[in-house]
Amino acid sequence: MQSAGEIFQIRIQVLPADIDSMQHVNNVAYVRWVQDVAVAHWRHAATLAEQQQWLWVVLRHEIDYKHPAVLGDEVLAKTWVGTARGLKFHRHTELLRASDGTLLAKALSIWCPLDAFTRRPTPASDEIRRRFSIPE
Repeated sequence: MQSAGEIFQIRIQVLPADIDSMQHVNNVAYVRWVQDVAVAHWRHAATLAEQQQWLWVVLRHEIDYKHPAVLGDEVLAKTWVGTARGLKFHRHTELLRASDGTLLAKALSIWCPLDAFTRRPTPASDEIRRRFSIPE
């Protein structure tokens, strides 16, 4: 089981649908990738029982775009958890070109846990907080 400080990563292939009129990846694709790697991390690190009990919603994304990605690039999406206060869990993401390690974008997202049955914000268990946040 993964611990709170560890980096989780996935590889993403840039597809034609990701490309905009300027012939590089549209910023909407970066937002999708930030969410995709966070969801993949949750599914990797949470137990099936936890996945059935908790859902997560994004409250905020802050993204800094550094360099463009283009069709055919492979992107390495890295994520790790940050601090948590109350119902706000910080998560960091970096998107890098896999071939040369160039930082394409970095993001800070704030996520909120929901009870999967009521779909209402609810405090995370101590175990979820321990594994999906770091102490301040």
